[in-house]
Amino acid sequence: MTTGTATTGTALRFSEIVRLAAGRGVFRLSGQFTAVGLAIAWHEDAFGQFANAMGLCAWLALLPTAAEKTALKVLPRLRLLRPRVAALTLRAAAAPVVALLVALAVALVAAPHSTATLYLAAAAWSAATGFLMTVSGLHRLRGRPLRDASAFGALTVLVLAGTAATWLLGWSPTTHLLVQLACVGAVAGCSMIGLPAEWVRPGVPAGRRVLRAYGRSAGLLGLSEVLEVAGASLVYLALALSGRVTDSGPLYMALLVASMAGAFLLYQMKLHQPAFSARLRGAGGAGGRTSALNRLRAAQRIGLVFASGVAVLVAFPGGRAALSTTDSLVPMVLLGLLVAVEIVVSFLVMYANFVLENTNSAILTSTSTTAVAGIVATAAFAAVLVPWLGAAGGLLTLVLAATARATVLRHLVLRRHPELRATPVPTHR
Repeated sequence: MTTGTATTGTALRFSEIVRLAAGRGVFRLSGQFTAVGLAIAWHEDAFGQFANAMGLCAWLALLPTAAEKTALKVLPRLRLLRPRVAALTLRAAAAPVVALLVALAVALVAAPHSTATLYLAAAAWSAATGFLMTVSGLHRLRGRPLRDASAFGALTVLVLAGTAATWLLGWSPTTHLLVQLACVGAVAGCSMIGLPAEWVRPGVPAGRRVLRAYGRSAGLLGLSEVLEVAGASLVYLALALSGRVTDSGPLYMALLVASMAGAFLLYQMKLHQPAFSARLRGAGGAGGRTSALNRLRAAQRIGLVFASGVAVLVAFPGGRAALSTTDSLVPMVLLGLLVAVEIVVSFLVMYANFVLENTNSAILTSTSTTAVAGIVATAAFAAVLVPWLGAAGGLLTLVLAATARATVLRHLVLRRHPELRATPVPTHR
């Protein structure tokens, strides 16, 4: 079997990273262009429904990629069990896609024009995109990283073509999503052809012991990312329940920038994860934990300072009015500021979480506990702020939830490693 640099834990070459980032970057940029085009092509209510469905279902893309994250950490450390674990990765990633496709097929027969069908189409699109990311991750582990860039380059072309057809033919949001789903399915099927046969159709079952160990790792490693994105989905749910679906459009457009930046960081972390996993084992974990604590402390401070500033702003009627509407330039500037702060705080927490996860397996209980605390905090903040402030309240909710995650995770790490309280702050690494 061909093994590449990523499989052995060695970092990818800079030229490979550039081409991979370009492939994913073009795909993410196409999402920006298509969102603007669809906002123009559809009336406000239709785009609001589409944006709400996409935002509410975005977390489902992280279900398949939990399997990818596990493979990126575990496969570089395996040899004999590598084909079995790779096969488990594919099956775990495909399971939510298959379940959603079955539900979508039933909905298309029973009520093709219903809101439920629209949401199921968005859910299936998100999960299928996550499955393609997992297949691409396995190609990178085999030492064929450019297949990742090729797959997402091809998907970008198809997505843009589908959006152009929606514009010209007047397709509804549901029809648009069904076409996009067919496109990602075709690309994923072609991408799977290049994987080894023993990964796609394993001749030997994985065994209960391997299955239990893999399931635990996938659950704990994937939980933090799934719940973080699910937090953003809760904001869209709060908008829908409070009768402010039209605010989903401005929020969706604002979060496109944050989601693109977050996806870029997450992708870079996955590209470097095999090398990080090898470097942070054993004694290297101590430096990684100290570095993570510094970033969590910075996230806490930024989030708390910003929250204090917003609290002063909403104390005045004019400030509340500026935050609760999107009909003028000033609220849009405030939304942009909220997005910028959300990106910074979330980046710090994401990177710290990533470093900690790759130190040892014991820390996964702390990162998972933090993820649960974060989703609880998001639900609480969203229930109060979203009905009151609309899209701005949604962004403020995400900033406060990220600050809460930083606080909880830093506390749990210090409780597990009290020796870090006296550790001097290291230089940047």
